[in-house]
Amino acid sequence: MSFPVIKGAGYALVHTPDMIMHNGTTQTTEKITNPDSEYLKKAPEHIRPYEEVLNYAPNQVYIGNMTPAELGEMAMPWFDKDAKSKDRYGKFGEIMPQDEFIALMKFSDAFDLVKLSKEFTAQVKAKIEAHPLFKDEVAKLKEGEEFEEIEKLVNEQHSEALYHDGKLVGCVKRAHDVDVNLTSHIIFENLVVKASGVLAFKHLVDKNNINVSDIDYVIECSEEACGDMNQRGGGNFAKAIAEMCGAENATGSDTRGFCAAPTHALIEAAALVKSGVYDNVAIVAGGATAKLGMNGKDHVKKEMPILEDVLGAFAVLISKNDGVNPILRTDLVGKHTVGTGSSPQAVITALITAPLDKGGLKITDVDKYSVEMQNPDITKPAGAGDVPEANYKMIGALGVKRKELERKELLNFVKGHGMPGWAPTQGHIPSGVPYLGFAMDDLSNGNVNRAMIVGKGSLFLGRMTNLFDGVSIVIERNSGVVEDNKPGVSEDAIRSMIAESMKDFASHLLGE
Repeated sequence: MSFPVIKGAGYALVHTPDMIMHNGTTQTTEKITNPDSEYLKKAPEHIRPYEEVLNYAPNQVYIGNMTPAELGEMAMPWFDKDAKSKDRYGKFGEIMPQDEFIALMKFSDAFDLVKLSKEFTAQVKAKIEAHPLFKDEVAKLKEGEEFEEIEKLVNEQHSEALYHDGKLVGCVKRAHDVDVNLTSHIIFENLVVKASGVLAFKHLVDKNNINVSDIDYVIECSEEACGDMNQRGGGNFAKAIAEMCGAENATGSDTRGFCAAPTHALIEAAALVKSGVYDNVAIVAGGATAKLGMNGKDHVKKEMPILEDVLGAFAVLISKNDGVNPILRTDLVGKHTVGTGSSPQAVITALITAPLDKGGLKITDVDKYSVEMQNPDITKPAGAGDVPEANYKMIGALGVKRKELERKELLNFVKGHGMPGWAPTQGHIPSGVPYLGFAMDDLSNGNVNRAMIVGKGSLFLGRMTNLFDGVSIVIERNSGVVEDNKPGVSEDAIRSMIAESMKDFASHLLGE
């Protein structure tokens, strides 16, 4: 059986200090419910400058300049320590500053809804001209608008303001006068998803020397939804991102499943390639401004910086088996079914041991588990604990129960088969997929032979069901043997049949 492979990965973070206060739901809700709160007064003092965001170890891991193992050797907390690398660009992508991202939102705007001031436009043009991936887009900035026009759009026409360094620099106009699904706020959020998705997609293509014209299908798996009053979540982010990235031979669609969506998308992409429907399928997800500063109150209360100050994005390409890259075992997939239940043991059994049992594997046969890779620097001060560690302890405990692991080995299992969390709390972004870039190295050049990607989701947040959700898939080192996966008779068999037929035909002519 020939399995599809992970052909490449791209990751991007966007530092958004002004968007924390103006677009993060924790802050915007506080402005409505308690406008004179101490938190709103103190929060701006706890927002990190770009240089500190670059010097933050989990961020450097996310773009590939540090490994999860190196992060694990650092004592916590990490926010007050220097990272091994402080570079903007990494092996997998980059950490983009806010002003350039606002320009990228302008590039992503297909309906002339983003308006930027002349002064800001002039300032950001030079930076975009120096960007290796967007220098050819600079003409889309045009000359900008008069500042008075921007103010009028914000104050009188319900436009969503864009700020940089605390100053109004532009706005996003509403796309319809009465459609509640095309308000300036929703258009703003959707443009953020598209722009950050484009950033990750372009790094996927650039870092892995991919011919973008070879991509057949794109699956977008963020947590936002685009549409109008007649179809709120009609889509299609996937095709919009593909268009902007030059994937002219691709079509695509959006997959939604809260935090589990990226792993759903990974399995869908693998299935499409495995079936032969498409040869190259990309999955991509942009970031969510709503999650910025989500735990800000707890961070400020503990005199910490607000660590949820970046948007996260990623893109991954799944292709036919090339005999080199890690394979996706489409026959070893776990799923949280409707009847699974929500107890921790039931969830872990469905997502971890059920797919392993299909392959006759033990829990210890998986060298690395990539679960909810939430950054504990963010979650522990907010009372949510170390999420990845909690997952690894549950997996290990089930291994003990199954007699595949000695109780005394539990802590070693957590360290050896797990990883510290490094992803921002962007909901869908931490869900298993941050490891895929490292997995390509670990499963090709490192000492890892088998890993598992696990995604979980909270479906009850949509108020349609009380169900939990989750899916998982095993990935393995490529054996180097590419088997014929075509249905029916193999090409070698066909050649043999033709040769035999020609021999019989020749014998007949000769009268034998």
